[in-house]
Amino acid sequence: MKEQLRKNWSLFLIASLTLGLAPFNPPHIVGKIQWIMGGNAFSGDFAMQPQDWFDVLLHGSPWVLLLISVVLNLFKKK
Repeated sequence: MKEQLRKNWSLFLIASLTLGLAPFNPPHIVGKIQWIMGGNAFSGDFAMQPQDWFDVLLHGSPWVLLLISVVLNLFKKK
């Protein structure tokens, strides 16, 4: 599993630049992260709904996989 994560960095990069940023103007994931970091995601009148959390998971997972792959490649044993 670790080897697959390390080898597929290019796939994760393509997924991050397409699915991870869609829609592109402005990137959807940026708005969701700002919503979470602003503190309004958890309570209040404009709290995030389950579909918003799924959206964060869907758009954020390529970025997480890319980050894991880059870290594994930087610290791989020779």
